[in-house]
Amino acid sequence: MNGERGDAGGAGSTEGTADIEIRRVHDAEVRDGSGLRGRRVFLVDGMWPRGVRKADLPLDGWPKGLAPSRELRTWFGHDPDRWDGFRERYRAELDALGADALAPLLDAAREGPVTLLYAARDTEHNNAAALREHLLDRLHGPR
Repeated sequence: MNGERGDAGGAGSTEGTADIEIRRVHDAEVRDGSGLRGRRVFLVDGMWPRGVRKADLPLDGWPKGLAPSRELRTWFGHDPDRWDGFRERYRAELDALGADALAPLLDAAREGPVTLLYAARDTEHNNAAALREHLLDRLHGPR
């Protein structure tokens, strides 16, 4: 995965593969909407991003309940050395929520391109990247 798009998302998608990408809410293409055209857009952070007006973010949904727990976010602290542990623990949290919690994102991904928005500075080690991986595994099986 290159941080923003992996082999199963974006312009190079093959038929039958879900197109789920992740983007920072502060990127210019997100703020002006040009990078979101034709996509279902979901903010996947638990808190609204600083410096962003709600009117400026064209969202299809904000599933706050899918964000990592406060305890997990605090433990992770965006430390790349804790990335594997974060992913494992976050998956456990998502699994504990049940299939219904993921259904809106999974359904959207089955219907067309989806963008998951996040505010973290690290484009590779963030909850949106982990959630994207989890969604793709749910749609296509573990990679």
